[in-house]
Amino acid sequence: MYALVLLILCLFLSFYYVILPVVNYFRDPKGLRKYPQLSLWSGISSLPLVIESHRGTRYKRLFAAHKSHPVLRTGPNMLSYADPNAIKDIYGHSTKCTKDLFYSITSGSHFHLADVVDKSEHARKRKVLSSAYALKNLESWEYKVADMTRRIIGAFDARCTDPLPNGYRPNEEDLTVDYRLWTNLFTIAAIANIGLSEDIRFLDQGNDQITSESMDGTIKRVSFQECHFANGSATSTLIWCYEWYNTLVKASKVVSATFRRKWQLSRDWDGIVYSRAHNRWKRYQNEEQLDDFFAAMMADKNGVPHNLEWGEVVAEVSIMINAGSDTTAIALSNVMFLLLRHPHCLQKLREEVDEVLDEEEVVAPYDKVKHLPYLRACLDESMRLYPPVSFALPRRTPPEGTMILGEFVPGNTSVGISAYVVHRNEAVFPEPDAFKPERWLGEAGKDLQPYFVAFSTGARGCIGRNISYLEQTVLIASLVHRYEFALPHPAWEPTRHETTNTGLGPMPMKIWRRG
Repeated sequence: MYALVLLILCLFLSFYYVILPVVNYFRDPKGLRKYPQLSLWSGISSLPLVIESHRGTRYKRLFAAHKSHPVLRTGPNMLSYADPNAIKDIYGHSTKCTKDLFYSITSGSHFHLADVVDKSEHARKRKVLSSAYALKNLESWEYKVADMTRRIIGAFDARCTDPLPNGYRPNEEDLTVDYRLWTNLFTIAAIANIGLSEDIRFLDQGNDQITSESMDGTIKRVSFQECHFANGSATSTLIWCYEWYNTLVKASKVVSATFRRKWQLSRDWDGIVYSRAHNRWKRYQNEEQLDDFFAAMMADKNGVPHNLEWGEVVAEVSIMINAGSDTTAIALSNVMFLLLRHPHCLQKLREEVDEVLDEEEVVAPYDKVKHLPYLRACLDESMRLYPPVSFALPRRTPPEGTMILGEFVPGNTSVGISAYVVHRNEAVFPEPDAFKPERWLGEAGKDLQPYFVAFSTGARGCIGRNISYLEQTVLIASLVHRYEFALPHPAWEPTRHETTNTGLGPMPMKIWRRG
């Protein structure tokens, strides 16, 4: 009896997961077979995309394939575009496309602003949160960014070495700063303070050990970055098989010790978020008057409560900590790397910054540096070359279908444009592989903005971009004003690995005070 049941189950699974996709590929009900494929098997399965995601090379594979094909089929129901003119059709304010199933599959009991699919619910959330993320509000929290900048400078001062003679490479013992680590400690500490009025003291202790508290009250100390990476790596690897996702998650826990470890760390990540939200909630219940994002989220400027459910509060805290830390740290690492690889750009930036800052100023006041054109150009050019989120943020065409680049795309099809791909379009960005901040200056720079999607664009564009620019602007201006840096050698390159974000590996540097 059990053997018969097992046989029937195996036959059903074989039909559903193997035979049916092959049949649908040849039936081609949506007419997608006409598009070139990312892999030989992409029309039948999304597993090739899963494999590239596991390798951390998804953005590279997509970029290489798009050199020959403006539209690619990356899965049975997925299309990737390379033409910059498709940005408006897919992500623009008037688009009929919605966020794809990609977002809802991994959401918890409540959606946060970034993963909510329903447009009316997104509009409600954005109305509630927009004042908290408004630039005017953020600028009032500049003192929190300044405090974290002062702390990282204190840590860097303690790690300064003697100046590096011209023409020499740093000795290994002089590579005293892992810039990637420290900028991540900076952004995590900054967003925790801006968002929750919590001083997590990462910059004082020099590591990212933090409390993770599960809902059953279990408390442990964990590595913030390790848990964050594991959470992003596990989900972003398997998520591309929408219908198989839950099955793949369960299977990965059984067959792979690596994935078992990642899922455990992912639960610890949930505990980090829960602990932060729970602690801030208790302070809110105790009527502490705190000046932070959480307070702005809970009530409007007149004190009228938004009456958010607890699950929604936790969800919004999660995306704030997640998106508000890693992406900005990646951007900070990339811009410093590119400036050091292009000394003439660093020198030009220094001249611009030195002109507005006094010699003794330690932390750059935002009001003095926020309008420096070359500084902003360096930040944007860095995010053009290495957008922290490189993959094509998936959107879903409406049931009735829609037009993209003048061509009809059937309903309920996943579509998207990779920022990494579109930012290297030679027609829009001449010499696309070159670091040329000058391209963003003047009227020519304004013409490029519609094709700059490091923060996505349209109604679903990143609401936290002002926080990122605030942190990047203050920290980079302060560091180039105070220090000289050197990479291990002139041709040094960081390792890069893509999960949800495309992060860098360790970035060892020698650092010393400017003369």
